[in-house]
Amino acid sequence: MIISQTPFRISFFGGGTDYPTWYREHGGSVLSTTINKFGYITCRHLPPFFEHKHRLVYSQIENVTDIASINHPAVRAIFRFMEINDGLEIHYDGDLPARSGIGSSSSFTVGLLNTLFALRGQIKSKMELAELAIHVEQEVIKETVGSQDQVAAAFGGINRVDFHTSGKFSVTPVIMPPNVRRTLMIT
Repeated sequence: MIISQTPFRISFFGGGTDYPTWYREHGGSVLSTTINKFGYITCRHLPPFFEHKHRLVYSQIENVTDIASINHPAVRAIFRFMEINDGLEIHYDGDLPARSGIGSSSSFTVGLLNTLFALRGQIKSKMELAELAIHVEQEVIKETVGSQDQVAAAFGGINRVDFHTSGKFSVTPVIMPPNVRRTLMIT
């Protein structure tokens, strides 16, 4: 079984400049931080003794026999993207509710990607996880979302993220004393 813990984020400045339609023309920059509230994902191979192939537990419970039957758009997209063939059981628990404006859906996407790669014995870098999560949410699922949430969830900490007209991004950690980090609840 693999267990992941992925942080939620708070954005200070630059929101809106992280949308590809903006930064591919003008560039963009955000200042954001992750906090000590997380999304947790557990994942394990599901033995073949059940009537269903996949079991997903989040605010709903899904027991499905194939990927096309999965209702959760991110899970369905990631399973297809990663060509998941083995039966899996996935549980999600969050410290805060969905749609609370702190990047929980992107934390879920980053956490699920991280978990599934780990289950395969592969470790992806923070940059790879952020890029893959952005790709899944913007290109595969076709959500109209920015790119800062995925970067924050993958990198953690307080960072300046610069979005370049090339479509790439760079992350610069903001250095501060540990007591200030604790006061701000930065992870």
